[in-house]
Amino acid sequence: MSKRVRSREVCADCSAPEPRWASVNRGVLICDECCSIHRGLGRHSSQVRHLTHSSWPPSQLQMVQTLYGNGANSIWEHSLLDPSSSGSGKRKANPQDRVHPNKTEFIKAKYQMLAYVHRMPCREDDSVTAKDLSKQLHSSVRTGNLETCLRLLSLGAQANFFHSEKGNTPLHIAAKAGQMLQAELLAVYGADPGALDSSGKTPIDYARQAGHQELAERLVEIQYELTDRLTFYLCGRRPDHRNGQHFIIPQMADSSLDLSEFAKAAKKKLQSLSNHQFEELAMDVYDEVDRRETDAVWLATQNHSTLVTDTTVVPFLPVNPEYSSTRNQGRQKLARFSAHEFATLVIDILTDAKRRQWGNSCESPKENVELILQGIDSRHNSESQDNDQPDYDSVASDEDPSSESSDLSDGPITVQEFMEVKSALNASEAKIQQLLKVNCHLSEELRMMQSKGCSLEGQSTMQENDYDTTPNHSELEEAVPVPASEAGEPEEEVEEDATLPCTEDVICKTEQITKNIQELLRAAQETKHESFLPCSEKICMAVTEMAALFPKRPSSETVRGSLCLLTSSASRLHGECQKAAEHNPCPSDIQLVTQQVIQCAYDIAKAAKQLVTVTTKENNN
Repeated sequence: MSKRVRSREVCADCSAPEPRWASVNRGVLICDECCSIHRGLGRHSSQVRHLTHSSWPPSQLQMVQTLYGNGANSIWEHSLLDPSSSGSGKRKANPQDRVHPNKTEFIKAKYQMLAYVHRMPCREDDSVTAKDLSKQLHSSVRTGNLETCLRLLSLGAQANFFHSEKGNTPLHIAAKAGQMLQAELLAVYGADPGALDSSGKTPIDYARQAGHQELAERLVEIQYELTDRLTFYLCGRRPDHRNGQHFIIPQMADSSLDLSEFAKAAKKKLQSLSNHQFEELAMDVYDEVDRRETDAVWLATQNHSTLVTDTTVVPFLPVNPEYSSTRNQGRQKLARFSAHEFATLVIDILTDAKRRQWGNSCESPKENVELILQGIDSRHNSESQDNDQPDYDSVASDEDPSSESSDLSDGPITVQEFMEVKSALNASEAKIQQLLKVNCHLSEELRMMQSKGCSLEGQSTMQENDYDTTPNHSELEEAVPVPASEAGEPEEEVEEDATLPCTEDVICKTEQITKNIQELLRAAQETKHESFLPCSEKICMAVTEMAALFPKRPSSETVRGSLCLLTSSASRLHGECQKAAEHNPCPSDIQLVTQQVIQCAYDIAKAAKQLVTVTTKENNN
């Protein structure tokens, strides 16, 4: 799309110029502020993607741009276009409105409540109305009129409606007519490319028979959209469907290693899920992948001045009212998984999806396997020599007789049970690693204290260089014995100090931190991994300067917690950036490091914002 056309685009919700995001299923373009609200609605209400930084199938992007250009927004704001609505108090949001509550309330009414959509006349039987709408959709998809089909879908037409008289679905008709953009729209609303007509043919068959080869290939991609998205999340590439490769199964570790009983139990229960339960779990993991990827794009594209706002990230999957409370709770727990833990779960899903599709005739998992995360796994093994259990439990191949004799007689389990077992396993391994690291850290700290103690004997005062890592004088005297003749009176414990620095100074340091974070995120977006370490050093220096503004022991618990989060996150950030600089990691390792770097950057920004808020509030009192 040309710059001249783009310059005339405005946000569909508030009319702000040059929107950078799209709501795929609504067919509209939206600005950053409105996008932050859309993301909080959940994918069941709005599926958002960045116009330039997200990965788009070309035909899907063309579909959204066509809908937007043809006025699809009027579908969602129909009643607002009625002149009589001006007297009812209803009005569209504008760029100057506050995000909360003005824009939020308008967007929720527009897309969740469908408050402004044109309503069909009331009828006694709603199912009859839905059937009539679906029949109209079935007829309309043979044409290129996208907005008509979107209007029918918004009113309740079913994308998978089977026309009993015609013996097929709307997607069959669109495929036969070669309507690529109609097929994209139907797929967004859940149309199944593998649906069978009365003769046992799929929409893919229809497209091929009609000579629409490009459309047929795209329908195959749509059919494998879920597993392709999970694979791309881990290893940055998709299967070659044109040559018959439909799965790539990344692998966490050497599958020849012995497996823990806990890991075997988790794998066994995953395999015991019914197909319906497995599909639900896979869809939930897909939604979590979308949330994490969208968060990464969001952080990489925001101006540093807005980086510490409440709209920075969506911390977990929003509640879907159509799901049970148990399933919603399980979906939200996915956000607790670290990048390493979540990658393990994604691989398990991919492996079992392939097993379920191909059954026992599935080819050996050694084929089409891309080894990833080996760097992380090798570090994991080097840090825990006593723990010889791998992180990944691979599914046995046909050649492995144990796969045929495995006992799956304990019956199906719930998705929640599987998630709890998986989470417990990961938590146990993480706890072991944490204890080993703490032990190593304490030993190193003791050696440092002993060496410093020798040079500090006889001194009554000392300067502390770091906010919360350098021991004070009394701590040194406890750790290192000092001759009685040289030891003076022990220094009194530092009392709590209620004073806070000037608000302007804190804001100035926060702006410096966020500016450096923005530089780091740009490097991540442009895959300039060699810039990670220099950027992290700038951030650590700015964090140290900001921490120095505050007293050694603030009386406010909030300030202490924020300072602790600030300094610890900066330390973790520097450590993650060193991983990228010290070795020559593979692309999959870099992707995980980048995710950790982004999370650390967010934690630093969050802590800085908390300090600004507390300081401003206290100084104004």
